[in-house]
Amino acid sequence: MKINGSKILIECLKKEGIKHIYGYPGGVVLNIFDHLYDEKSMELTLTRHEQAAVHAADGYARASGKVGVAIVTSGPGATNTVTGIATAYMDSIPLVVFSGQVPTMLIGNDAFQEADIVGITRPCTKHNYLVKDVKDLAKTIREAFHIASTGRPGPVLIDLPKDVTTGMAEFVWPKHVNIRSYNPTYHGNRWMIKQSIQMISKAKKPVIMAGGGVILSGASKELKELAEKAKIPVTMTMMGLGGFPGTHKLSMGMLGMHGTYYANRAIQGSDLIIGIGVRFDDRVTGRTESFAPDAKVIHIDIDPTSIRKNVDVDLPVVGDVRNVLTDLLAEMKKHKEQWGAVRSSWLKQIDRWKKERPLEYRFDKKIIKPEFVVEKIYEVTKGKAIICTEVGQNQMWAAQYYKYDKPRTWLSSGGLGTMGYGFPAAIGAQMACPDETVFDIAGDGSIQMNIQELATAVINKLPVKIAILNNRFLGMVRQWQELFFNERYAHTDLDVTPDFVKLAEAYGAVGLRATTPDEVVPVLKESLKVKDKPVMMDFVVDWKSKVYPMVPAGAAIDEMIFDEEKKKPEKKLRTVK
Repeated sequence: MKINGSKILIECLKKEGIKHIYGYPGGVVLNIFDHLYDEKSMELTLTRHEQAAVHAADGYARASGKVGVAIVTSGPGATNTVTGIATAYMDSIPLVVFSGQVPTMLIGNDAFQEADIVGITRPCTKHNYLVKDVKDLAKTIREAFHIASTGRPGPVLIDLPKDVTTGMAEFVWPKHVNIRSYNPTYHGNRWMIKQSIQMISKAKKPVIMAGGGVILSGASKELKELAEKAKIPVTMTMMGLGGFPGTHKLSMGMLGMHGTYYANRAIQGSDLIIGIGVRFDDRVTGRTESFAPDAKVIHIDIDPTSIRKNVDVDLPVVGDVRNVLTDLLAEMKKHKEQWGAVRSSWLKQIDRWKKERPLEYRFDKKIIKPEFVVEKIYEVTKGKAIICTEVGQNQMWAAQYYKYDKPRTWLSSGGLGTMGYGFPAAIGAQMACPDETVFDIAGDGSIQMNIQELATAVINKLPVKIAILNNRFLGMVRQWQELFFNERYAHTDLDVTPDFVKLAEAYGAVGLRATTPDEVVPVLKESLKVKDKPVMMDFVVDWKSKVYPMVPAGAAIDEMIFDEEKKKPEKKLRTVK
């Protein structure tokens, strides 16, 4: 029996086990949406912008570990997805995005709402397709999900001309995917793994640097076992937060531009760095020629193109992180070394660094400090919430002052740094994990990028908590202007900001506000009582607050600057353990 392309698409999604889709309709995809209207096995969530649809699918994927799906129309509908696709691409998030396209005979004729989305997204997708024959549709979709979810994950785009979705063909679901040019390496070279153990056994000052690959491969358990058995301290990239318990005694928190003092000092003083599922990006390494000057580097990653891309590597191990760590642990059992004995002085040194400069901020009884808000979110949620963020100061404070003990509880745009990501991602995360508390920690600038998604959250009765650290500025840019541009605040003063409480209420959400430190916890607790709609909390914070420590651009990661008023005795410092 022949069915049309729209029905084939839906049948393919069923085969892939898809339950949630995010999208926005338009002319050339009306037939797809018409079929979805009666489909009971999956739910399409109408967002208020196509960018938000992709971010929501991204948040769903990060929180659930499954492939996120978005469907949009042609032309501007497709081009509006580019920021979301690029965000997912930089952070290796598995997505399949379906875009409508004008009929094949009109492609290239500047037809109404035509855009070459395949050409536009080629640099920011893992792969993309333009389907020209309905007979190829099922095979293409099968391949797309396989590519998105295997190897180093990433977004795949499928462009669907209208005559393909209306054309008729038999539905044939491929049982297997065989792509000759695509064969990821899942198991590390045995010799390399044995060499890794030799290097680890000889190292006196090793550091594990864990990245997002740990989370993507589901290797958190193996990482913890390796660190504990070998007595190696662990620092995480921003994308790696939650891959290793933040409250563990071996945890040094995040490293890099706004990393902890002790993590950066440990990296610079180490004799061996074990990079696991990391990219060694510029925000982590600082000035590359000064990065870990005395350390040898073991780099474990499933993507061979990431190895030696930014830093020199002494021992590359290509393979899935979980598989490689499993083999490493098996190899370790053959050795009788007393791992802790050789590391004791190194661990004591790190403890001294932790005491020397812990994360801390200046507490004020009258003015809300943004760090204080994040600290209290951690306390009232008992560290068990899923935290999404926007980008900027809010993102860094959330990374520093909330402790992530489990993977997939930290959702943030790392590589691209996308303002407007957090709220729609929180919507996707809440749908993926309906029983979990989901927060979006936002700035008053970035929340306005996709604030229209309040309607999406209200209609779907999603109790997402939005904590706005409202400093009336584009805070991170303002911080740079203060420190490096002689306090010339060029176009960072958000002269007019909305009344977020009234705005929330206008959408049918709950709006709350805190203007003093004493009001922070009551507002947070009140938000947790709301179970059937989003809550937008306006925390009016100190506009002068800056994120510390900070590594200036072009500096080595141990050339950090700190709160210039730290040493003033009249200022009370609040230390977060």
